[in-house]
Amino acid sequence: MSDDERTSETKKPGLLGRLFGARPTAPVEPPPATVAPEPEQKRSWWRRLKDGLARSSSAIGEGISSIFTKRKLDGNMLDELEDILIQADLGIATATRIRDAVGKGRYDREIDPEEVKSILAAEVEKVLTPVARPLAIDPEAKPFVILVVGVNGSGKTTTIGKLASQLNAEGRKVMLAAGDTFRAAAIEQLQIWGGRIGATVVARPQGADAAGLAFDAINQARAEGADVLLMDTAGRLQNRAELMAELEKVIRVMKKVDSAAPHAVLLVLDATVGQNALNQVDIFGKVAGVTGLVMTKLDGTARGGILVAIAERFGLPVHFIGVGEGQGDLEPFEAADFARAIAGLGE
Repeated sequence: MSDDERTSETKKPGLLGRLFGARPTAPVEPPPATVAPEPEQKRSWWRRLKDGLARSSSAIGEGISSIFTKRKLDGNMLDELEDILIQADLGIATATRIRDAVGKGRYDREIDPEEVKSILAAEVEKVLTPVARPLAIDPEAKPFVILVVGVNGSGKTTTIGKLASQLNAEGRKVMLAAGDTFRAAAIEQLQIWGGRIGATVVARPQGADAAGLAFDAINQARAEGADVLLMDTAGRLQNRAELMAELEKVIRVMKKVDSAAPHAVLLVLDATVGQNALNQVDIFGKVAGVTGLVMTKLDGTARGGILVAIAERFGLPVHFIGVGEGQGDLEPFEAADFARAIAGLGE
């Protein structure tokens, strides 16, 4: 069969067409293209935050609903509430404060679960407001050296990349130092981030001395007029004395170049580790002089309340939180937004 015959064969009408007569169909006009309005950034971040904290807020909200639906308030109900809040890792002090606030003047009457959530949000916001502080870059310190520390898998390298991108967008000249010399993948990852934003990446072969790299990176950042130097470090367990000693060495060597360096030490915490995060803040704070916190992976746990317990116990600034892997999923920490999201309330 020729190509023309094959083409005409495929054009023959089907059985229904032969019975009832095939009718030519008019071409369907595509609908006019519509462009959805861009949501406001605040609204967009709120949605990502609320969705990211959904596991935490659901665990708390379901517990509150089961306790307070159609029951008159008594001491046993408050004990149950306190237990739920402790299980959500909000910490004993905060859980007790919320318990007392809910019970005040409400005994022997029904209390709506939404009212309990509102009280919870208000009490959490009181704890978090003093620590919700932005990362301040001193323009007089040039380069402003930021050392990023944390355990394996906490998200340090990704956080550095996202932060570098944000600082670059603000018009700052950023330099990166691949101080996680144990992992070739971490070095490569920083080089990719540097390529995206046009930032110099100071790197050495895998296994090189991290302290020596820090020394070179500060000198190079000075020579190139960088505004900010972000230095990665190898992930290390807080209970490994030799690794913590190496971190102390990195800081000592930094101070030989600039007595004020590092100007900020950010501890990146993985929210999924729960109570272990408290120990990390304690040890890294003593060894590295942590000045601020970044909490990642809040979307991967039902225990996002650990951030509240950390704020209550240590009072360290919380600069950023992360609820996903995307560039827009690391944002400055806002106490009121976090409090309402973890309580399961609307904007």
